[in-house]
Amino acid sequence: MGRESDFDLVVVGGGINGAGIARDAAGRGLRVLLCEQDDLASHTSSASTKLIHGGLRYLEHYEFRLVGKALVEREVLLRAAPHIIRPLRFVVPYFKGLRPAWFIRLGLFLYDHLDFGKRQLLPGSCGIRVAGHPAGAVLDGQFTRGFEYSDARVDDARLVVLNAVDAAQRGATVLTRTACTGARIDGERWVMDLADAGGGGLRQVRTRALVNATGPWVSEFLDHTLRIGARRHIRRVKGSHIVVPRLFDHDFAYLFQNPDGRVVFAIPYQGRYTLIGTTDVEWHGNPAQAAISDDEVAYLCTAVNRYFTVHIGPPDVVWSFAGVRPLVEDEKSSASAVTRDYVLEMQDNGAPLLSVFGGKITTYRKLAEDVVARLAPRLGEIGRPWTASARLPGGDIGGARFDDFLQQCAEHYPWLPAELRERLASAYGTRIARILGDARGLADLGEAIGDGLYEGELRYLVDHEWARTSEDILWRRTKLGLRALPETRTRLDAWLGAYSVPRVAIG
Repeated sequence: MGRESDFDLVVVGGGINGAGIARDAAGRGLRVLLCEQDDLASHTSSASTKLIHGGLRYLEHYEFRLVGKALVEREVLLRAAPHIIRPLRFVVPYFKGLRPAWFIRLGLFLYDHLDFGKRQLLPGSCGIRVAGHPAGAVLDGQFTRGFEYSDARVDDARLVVLNAVDAAQRGATVLTRTACTGARIDGERWVMDLADAGGGGLRQVRTRALVNATGPWVSEFLDHTLRIGARRHIRRVKGSHIVVPRLFDHDFAYLFQNPDGRVVFAIPYQGRYTLIGTTDVEWHGNPAQAAISDDEVAYLCTAVNRYFTVHIGPPDVVWSFAGVRPLVEDEKSSASAVTRDYVLEMQDNGAPLLSVFGGKITTYRKLAEDVVARLAPRLGEIGRPWTASARLPGGDIGGARFDDFLQQCAEHYPWLPAELRERLASAYGTRIARILGDARGLADLGEAIGDGLYEGELRYLVDHEWARTSEDILWRRTKLGLRALPETRTRLDAWLGAYSVPRVAIG
């Protein structure tokens, strides 16, 4: 048993909410520990539709407050991380017999204005004629009119990682592959047992406050780890996605209406692919084992085929993924109608415990701010809210748009192949300089692992972003998993096996 270490706040759960809370709290001067039993963003937070959005369809369920809050946050996040969050224009083909045109126009009007005038970076909605529109060529001939509106795309896993990086830079301790196996209250402190999956043994820490941000495991953490019983429960809803080779050449995305009332997105993805999703299916198993079903694949293919001239089927799917959303339990019978808003539940039997129920990636920053505000009376003098105007690591590209920043990178690193340069700029923003350093050619980046991976980038990911396995790197840090060759994976595994991983000290 290692010696005890004292913290002001321990956050359990390394998804977007946990990482965001750790960042906010560390930036206010608190001693923070973030622990995650697997890799950062290894479950729900890397299985999203990759959007920062208000949630247009939530308006049908009268979620005006949630949509307004999300639209405000959309603007905040676009400014905070312009390298990994960028504008995306959507086309909604008008499908006669489903939602009437006036109803869609009303929804888009509200969508343009529910942020109370905060929208500055994105254009508003408009009607379109499909003929002659860049997004119209792949649509079936029955669709002659439609609508455009704006939202934003995001690299969801990197958003989590960057929040953790910022938290660590502000003094937080971040432990991945570290499970909280038990906790008890001792006076006015939580005493917590942490088990290191890497063979580091059992550590014990003390903290003035504890946050349960375990997502789909929030109730189990209360019931089985803390043994205090959950007073509120979640509804686990699986959302699945498929990825197919690129179905269109332009950079618009689509929102398709389905006869069952749901909507499906078709989004440009990683240059070479189209991402299609999502479903809403009740899930009763282990969230870590969620996977797409054959029925879901068929559902998504049918949804796309209803609109596009080029049809797809299960053999066209090159990748699929599924995540379990921890939605707040309510009386709604339909999974798609369950609120995506969050609820914070405080329990205080000598030392405060705050559990996070629900939430969505777009509102994570506001959720984190609310969590710290709820805990502040028990934590004493802390700093003021600060994240609304702060950049995430790599996002400090000045007043430049991302395209302008990419051009600056081309001028500064003319020796980098264009595709590699764009990937590095998109993933790391201004922190690209930490990877490239004084390099003047590809040979200066160290061993070539394959598929655009070089030793210099790998060292950065292991030393500064907690990457430990090839899956961490290929699927969550770089998104190269879709096209990495088997020999690349073999060389990457060998390189990781030989590299000395830095140990994280606590206390």
